[in-house]
Amino acid sequence: MSTATAAGVAAAVLNRIDTWEGKVSYLAHRFTGRKTASGERFDPNALTMAHKTLPFGTLVRVTNPLNGKSVQVRVNDRGPFIAGRVADLSHAAARQIDMLRAGVAHVRLEIVSAFN
Repeated sequence: MSTATAAGVAAAVLNRIDTWEGKVSYLAHRFTGRKTASGERFDPNALTMAHKTLPFGTLVRVTNPLNGKSVQVRVNDRGPFIAGRVADLSHAAARQIDMLRAGVAHVRLEIVSAFN
């Protein structure tokens, strides 16, 4: 599949589902410096997220409905690999929505930009 075709397919998928809810967790510091699926190194201080299918570079707003706090993150990795979870956040992103203590939170995800 060409890059243009892949981009078109991804855009069509994103246009159908641009907001959803689910459980997220965050990645431990022990992953610091390891390569992500996108090829960049994991930085727990960056505002990033792992998602199973969203294209790398997609910007997503993650909102914690319990406190109304939100953060904008960029997809740069694949995962999570635990059943029932929709994404893994970086430590910095988890801190911004105040979910560090809980470890797992039910959040709302909204696509902000399909590619960046």
